[in-house]
Amino acid sequence: MREQPGEAPLIWWSAEDLRDAIAEGTLTAEEVMSAFLDRIDTVNDEINVLVFQLPREECLELAREADRRRETGEALGPLHGLPIAVKDLVDVRGMPTSQGSRAFANGSPVAADAPHVGLMREAGALIIGKTNSPEFGVGTLTWNDVFGITRNPYDTSRHAGGSSGGVAAVAAGMLPLCDGSDSGGSLRYPAAFCNAVGLRTTPGTVPGTFGGNSWDPHSVYGPMARSCSDAALLLDAMRGAHPAAPLSRLGEAHGAEGEERGRAIRLAWSDDLGGLPVSAEVRETLADARRRLVEAGVQIVDVNVDLDGVDRAWEIIELFGWYSLLGADPLERPELYRDDFLRNVSEAADFTSDDLATAFARRYRLYTQFAALLEDFDGFVCPATPVVAPPAEVLWVDEVDGVEFSRYFEWQRLACRLTMTGHPVLAMPAGFSGGLPVGMQVVGSYGGDRELLALGSALEEVLGMGRVLPQL
Repeated sequence: MREQPGEAPLIWWSAEDLRDAIAEGTLTAEEVMSAFLDRIDTVNDEINVLVFQLPREECLELAREADRRRETGEALGPLHGLPIAVKDLVDVRGMPTSQGSRAFANGSPVAADAPHVGLMREAGALIIGKTNSPEFGVGTLTWNDVFGITRNPYDTSRHAGGSSGGVAAVAAGMLPLCDGSDSGGSLRYPAAFCNAVGLRTTPGTVPGTFGGNSWDPHSVYGPMARSCSDAALLLDAMRGAHPAAPLSRLGEAHGAEGEERGRAIRLAWSDDLGGLPVSAEVRETLADARRRLVEAGVQIVDVNVDLDGVDRAWEIIELFGWYSLLGADPLERPELYRDDFLRNVSEAADFTSDDLATAFARRYRLYTQFAALLEDFDGFVCPATPVVAPPAEVLWVDEVDGVEFSRYFEWQRLACRLTMTGHPVLAMPAGFSGGLPVGMQVVGSYGGDRELLALGSALEEVLGMGRVLPQL
């Protein structure tokens, strides 16, 4: 076990320390569960992140059963006794899946776990609820007409980010870990806004079912935590093959143990990922992080990457994915869907085979570019978001540094462009500006998810921003 957290409240212990203490019997799972439930009772009304929760006594009984298994000498999984909530796009046995949509808001509890949820449960996680998401995960701010806005623990007048809004619960000390999904920044934007870690995994590492689009590597599941080491703990529990997730067979080897870092780190760096607009606050914070890393001996080289045509290719693949999943239902029942989502599906219905072929070819070329680049570097770094967390009344950011956007996904391009590499991408804390967290993205080698988290841990040691807690 790592250095003990001393007098820190249990809610701020690392997931690793909590897991070890439960396994050793110095803490009970019931004590841990009770501490997190008390915190949820205190702050969830303000943050609005847990949108479904099992009754308190049911949660405590899950913890007591975990304690009984330890007492009888049963083999314990890597998440034994840890409370976790799951993104409300994902099925959890016995819980409804609303997807933040009026179309599914009154759904019944589902009968079976999604593949990665079943793996977390097998690893000993105690799944106590569901976390908020925008409708169908569309966009990188968490709000919907069913549950409302999820707010930022560092400033509750601002957004937590999305679509994996559950990281707000982790940042607020309501949970030690949570899951998320990502096609255009949904693990990375909220992690950056909430001073946390989110890993867009190599496709196939975590088993995922995405309806008719399950063969496509565009959308992935991944871990969210307050540190890279805790994210690695959850990743190890989430990864594996599943018969319903075809790409997961390819990913069985992904996520092997990360290497010990005993050599100088060498990073490729971009301030704006090909000229994208980035606010002064984010630029200055990343520049300060870069200075600190260089002072610590990290070698950093500015690089340029050919990104011509990548934005449109991402749009085609993203919108086609939604049409593959839902078909014409949004067009037949438009009153149940967001206007921007309707526009997505309507546009996708008119895509041609040439549109799709061009997009898929561009994605492959970008994959090969980054594969070659990362032969010479440990990682590629750029900002995680173009701005700090926006005010909570904003539906999406329509201007950055004087550049105006006409569609919600245009301000997500720092993330969308890196989705198209096919490589794992880590979002992690880089610093603060005006009291608000700023994050950076680190791209690692294909299949090197654990190595990327080990690199992130080394960068955390220098930057240390994950230790700055919200004042709630």
